[in-house]
Amino acid sequence: MSKIKSLEELKNLRAKLQEKVDIREKGDKIEELIQVRIAMATCGIAAGAKQTMEDFITKMNEEGIKNVVVTQTGCMGYCHSEPTVEITLPNKEPVVYGNVNKSKVDEIVTKYIKNGELVDGIIPVAYETI
Repeated sequence: MSKIKSLEELKNLRAKLQEKVDIREKGDKIEELIQVRIAMATCGIAAGAKQTMEDFITKMNEEGIKNVVVTQTGCMGYCHSEPTVEITLPNKEPVVYGNVNKSKVDEIVTKYIKNGELVDGIIPVAYETI
């Protein structure tokens, strides 16, 4: 990181970093937001889940999607398909995607999150809710 040489540079850096923080810390009326949960257990992190989370945050900012919260979660039990991501659109059932890399993030955001079109890579639900 280079040295900050003016107050304007500092303000710009603060605004840029605040956008990244905001996209992870929304909590009011969570059910009205797009929820992106990245599994960050040991196997997920080893498979690249930290980068996947950064890719989601970056893509959401690039696309101007503000009604979203990106968080991490523990193990989802799909170690064979890490990194795994659960996406919940408002008023829809959650969908879990496996083997999510940068190109899959781009596809999920453009097709599923923006247009509601399912994309390949869904892990089928193996249980019923109680």
